[in-house]
Amino acid sequence: MQRNPKPSWHALAVVTLSAVLAACGGDKGEFPRDANPGLAAVLTVAPEDSGDGLAVSSPAAEDIDANALVATMEAIRDGRFRGVDSMLIARHGKLVAESYFNGYGRDTLHDLRSTGKSITSALAGIAIDQGAFGLDDPVAQLLPGFEDHKNMSDRKRAISVRHLLDMSSGLECNDWDPASPGQEEKMYDKRDWPGFILDLRMVRDPGALAEYCTGGVVVLGKIISTRSGMALDDFATAYLFGPLGIRQADWRRSPDGQATGGGGLRLRPRDAVKFGLLYAAGGSWNGARVLPATWVEQSRRRTYGLGTEGYGYGLLWWKRTFVRGNGTIESYFTSGNGGNFIFVIPALDVVAVFTGSNYNSDSMNRPFGLLGDRVLAAVR
Repeated sequence: MQRNPKPSWHALAVVTLSAVLAACGGDKGEFPRDANPGLAAVLTVAPEDSGDGLAVSSPAAEDIDANALVATMEAIRDGRFRGVDSMLIARHGKLVAESYFNGYGRDTLHDLRSTGKSITSALAGIAIDQGAFGLDDPVAQLLPGFEDHKNMSDRKRAISVRHLLDMSSGLECNDWDPASPGQEEKMYDKRDWPGFILDLRMVRDPGALAEYCTGGVVVLGKIISTRSGMALDDFATAYLFGPLGIRQADWRRSPDGQATGGGGLRLRPRDAVKFGLLYAAGGSWNGARVLPATWVEQSRRRTYGLGTEGYGYGLLWWKRTFVRGNGTIESYFTSGNGGNFIFVIPALDVVAVFTGSNYNSDSMNRPFGLLGDRVLAAVR
């Protein structure tokens, strides 16, 4: 492995394994593997206009080296990057490269694991824009029966929507620590997931520190549903997926049958591209406003460091810098166990989507190298 005087993706991916891996959804029986249709691999730099609302173009037309993209896709197909199930690249709002591997295809719903958290963030932004609640509203004022939860205190009453979005609630919940009382695998054993999380003790003031807590996002999904008067999946269909032309979505559900926002959402990779392009376009889709531009701008900001040095977090989006040439370039991205990522690179107007099945393995970080060392180098 070559060494680089600047922090490369290699070093960052290795040291952040515990962060990115644990940040992406567990792998118990509640997370069954995706059904594999056993299709032949597909590699193209001439994506089809399938009528699904996703604009298409060619790499050359969008100033990308097509040969470099083809070489990257061939390397995945030939087994140099095992467990990467798809790679899709878009620039200037248009899909320019599309590839599927390991038996998966264009219309296969792929479990994006904790990438779904960033979609819940978008739903929160829409609900806030509609006036359902405010970013700094206390959760205590938004959920009926809040005072009945265990370990009630003034600190718990001070938890806001913002704290849930930034993973800084102060609750005793840390998915990266198996001994944590609120660790997500313990939540899945309970009947009432939001209630289990809100019963936890407070270990610090809200906003003092970020710790990765899937349960907090489940609570956020409950707030969106409660305050909108709609099931979370119905709200998404009406105000996010519907406008984006996303017709297929399979939600992870709690024992009471309700769609939840903590992860496990299944989408087509092309529809994941649409979600990334929505953010790349500042919240608009085909000229129509879907997300407030201010919400997109806030989603790009690092509010906290999370995991190891070099990674930021805020509004349920990850942030990190890639080395490009003699400089660096900023990105913000979703992250899901197995290697499921949506990267947005504002300075290059690039969106990259990867799906993968490298669950609970450092191999899930392979897309960092594919993007940082290959794709971004191909962008002129």
